[in-house]
Amino acid sequence: MSGPVKVKREGAVARVVLSRSEARNALNLPMCHGLTEAFRAIDRDHDIRVVIVEGEGPVFCAGADLKERKGRDAAWIRQRRLASFEAYSMIERCARPVIALVQGPTVGSGGEIAMSCDFIVAASDASFRFPEAHWGTVGATQRLQRVVGVSRAKELLYTGREMPAAEAYALGMVARLTEPSKLSEEGMTIALKIAEAPPLSIALTKQSVDLGSRTDLDSGIRIELAAIERVLADNGWKNGVDRFLQNVGNGTADAS
Repeated sequence: MSGPVKVKREGAVARVVLSRSEARNALNLPMCHGLTEAFRAIDRDHDIRVVIVEGEGPVFCAGADLKERKGRDAAWIRQRRLASFEAYSMIERCARPVIALVQGPTVGSGGEIAMSCDFIVAASDASFRFPEAHWGTVGATQRLQRVVGVSRAKELLYTGREMPAAEAYALGMVARLTEPSKLSEEGMTIALKIAEAPPLSIALTKQSVDLGSRTDLDSGIRIELAAIERVLADNGWKNGVDRFLQNVGNGTADAS
């Protein structure tokens, strides 16, 4: 796939690349459509086990491309925002684990893309900023508060200040920090580790966490039990037991 979004296959890993480096990977309408199409195709490809979302060049995504809005009417802006929401949703609903690799200043819509992924691995020089209110619009009000909490989200949204990667890591927005030069390598190492696990158990783990996060603990336990029943019906768990016992013999197993 070419255009503002490229998909590169490396074995069981798909790398979805934001490819507008000349515009610091700013999100425009073709990129929204490109992300939606890329993740729709990924969901149809059962050989893909893990997805990495990354930006081309020194910046992950510099936010929405406000230049494309010049001369547009409110109806066009509304449809453009709906296209971005669809793109975020397609990333979020992907059945495979999705890792965001974030470098440089990540602004507005770039943060939305990253937060739509399962978790973020950030370079130590990365930063996050959500200046939508200062641009006279509204954005990031829903995902951000679910990631960093209501009070901190309001502070970030009201001020539009830059949040360094270290602060984002302390708040739980970033799962791992790494040296900028090692970001791509670290992302692939994590992806390959995930790809070692049986695809059904990974898919059900993702589904159980996502569904459980929207309900109470008792309902969440029932969601997990339903997932366990599916695993048992598949019989793949027996291979997991065999691998565990083999690793015990090698002295490399961790019991769960």
